[in-house]
Order: sequence, then C-alpha cells, then structure tokens
Amino acid sequence: MTMLDTALGLSADALRLRAQRLDVIAGNIANAATPGFKARDLDADGALMRLQSARSTGFGAVMADQLNGDIKYRAALVPSLDGNTVEMATEQAAFAENAVKYRASLGFLTSRIQTIMSALKGGE
Repeated sequence: MTMLDTALGLSADALRLRAQRLDVIAGNIANAATPGFKARDLDADGALMRLQSARSTGFGAVMADQLNGDIKYRAALVPSLDGNTVEMATEQAAFAENAVKYRASLGFLTSRIQTIMSALKGGE
C-alpha cells in the first residue's frame, strides 16, 4: 500500500464504488421504457467489506486496483409485459439511499484530506 492509500483509508474507494453504483442506477432509470432491459445493481457495501477484510490481511492494495463491485441483475417484483425489469420506485429509492452514502463518503474523504493538509502545514 502506498502512503496515500494508508492515509485515506477506505474513503477514496468507498467514494469510487458509490459513484459506480450511481451510474448503474442512473442507467436503469434511463432505460425504464426500453423493452427487454434488465435492471442491474451493484453491491457497493459488499465490495467495501471485502476490501476492508483484504486490507486487514495485507492484500488491500492488490484488491483496490481491481476494485469493481459485483454488478448483478435485479429481479422484478412485478414482471412487465415487455420484459423490462426496471421498477421506478425501487430505482428512485436505491438512488436516494446511495446518494446519501456518496455524500457521507465524500464528507469523510474531505475531512481526512483536511486533517492531512493541517498536519503538513504544522497544525495551523
């Protein structure tokens, strides 16, 4: 692990995973009217847990380089006639939840960077 990876911890990786999940969900919403489109989702929380476990065993740097969440298809609660599995209520709720987690990750990363900057400036 580089010194920067050690200093930033999981915050940078969490932010990247949250952004990736926002992209996946936005793609679902954009294709809500596309016949046959299959809704997908990314398990960002699971990927972060695996990364945290890998970091504790010393393999975090390797895993962070290959960090991609598990993108899987989401089963529809109510199947549509055209084969599209996007359900807007589900997508909107997932997007809102992930947006809150993204902002929290951004806040943690910003705080950590400010702490590092303060230490480099001598505690000003």
